Amino acid sequence: MQHNSYIKTLAKIPRRVWRLIFRITMRCYTYTKCYSYKRLPLRRWIGPFVGVLEQYPPRPLRLPTHYLPARQLKQYPTISIVSASLNQSEFIERTIKSVLDQKYPKLEYIIHDGGSNDGTHDILKRYETQLTEWCSQADKGQTDALNKAFVKSNGEIMAYLNTDDLLLPGTLQYIADYFQRHPNVNAVYGHRILIDEHDHDIGKWVMPAHEDDVLHWVDYIPQETLFWRRSLWEKVGGQLDDSFNFAMDWDLLLRFREAGANFVRLPRYLGAFRVHPEQKTSSIMACQGRNDIERLHERYHGRKISQYEIKKNTTTYLLKQILHDKLIRIHYYFRRSLAFEKFK
Repeated sequence: MQHNSYIKTLAKIPRRVWRLIFRITMRCYTYTKCYSYKRLPLRRWIGPFVGVLEQYPPRPLRLPTHYLPARQLKQYPTISIVSASLNQSEFIERTIKSVLDQKYPKLEYIIHDGGSNDGTHDILKRYETQLTEWCSQADKGQTDALNKAFVKSNGEIMAYLNTDDLLLPGTLQYIADYFQRHPNVNAVYGHRILIDEHDHDIGKWVMPAHEDDVLHWVDYIPQETLFWRRSLWEKVGGQLDDSFNFAMDWDLLLRFREAGANFVRLPRYLGAFRVHPEQKTSSIMACQGRNDIERLHERYHGRKISQYEIKKNTTTYLLKQILHDKLIRIHYYFRRSLAFEKFK
């Protein structure tokens, strides 16, 4: 009897350890994507870091030195990138330069402006010879503007970039090379760097390997790092759902998943997401964003989903993110003197 009791006690240890890890993670993890390290000091050191848009005080943006030289390819598939703009004169030029400075030989870059009155037109005119096309006309919102731009594109590989975000150097060559070497993959994304309005580094999302099941609960895929094949785009209808004005990218990802898309998370920082007071992510999350998210939950789960259910079903993924993030940070710490250069 004592022997059986001892075995039962040992069998309970892994479950108790798991429960402890789960509780610690729940204390560090909140679903909302608007918290900073100042409000969540425990999370600053432990994680998970996805979902936190300000992780440490601003510092110069640095990238691994091997990002800077362009990767030379034998063939260059056409890449179409579109942007929708409205009164983003403070940031749009930096966005445009981050795309054009890629020096990718077969690039389509199309910008649809919704009728800005803040000097955006002057900036677009300065770059019009380098842009595939740009226009300024009224639209029904960001999603409608993106659809209008996508209709004019022809690239084999597609993406869209918000006009306050950046592509990191070498991204397009890296993406084109990966798609060519992996014809069975039709959607990819990578790690994200968070920047402030002055282009200073304020955080990083180091993403673990892709897990399809997590997409039904929450969208952690960094939008500015997402690229997909045109064949997949046409398979799901060839447009964004303009009934969504916040979660249109999550809706697209879910439609990709239903169409059997093969997602891969690439082991590289591909884009920079800008955090600033006026961004849509912060200003409409509490109303329109929440409504969009609830719609998608009800569509795929058939009912409203509680925050506890989301946390419970994404905890394993977040634990992997913590581990992956720590390993990457340790790796770069020991290579810091040789592996990074200041990004200008």
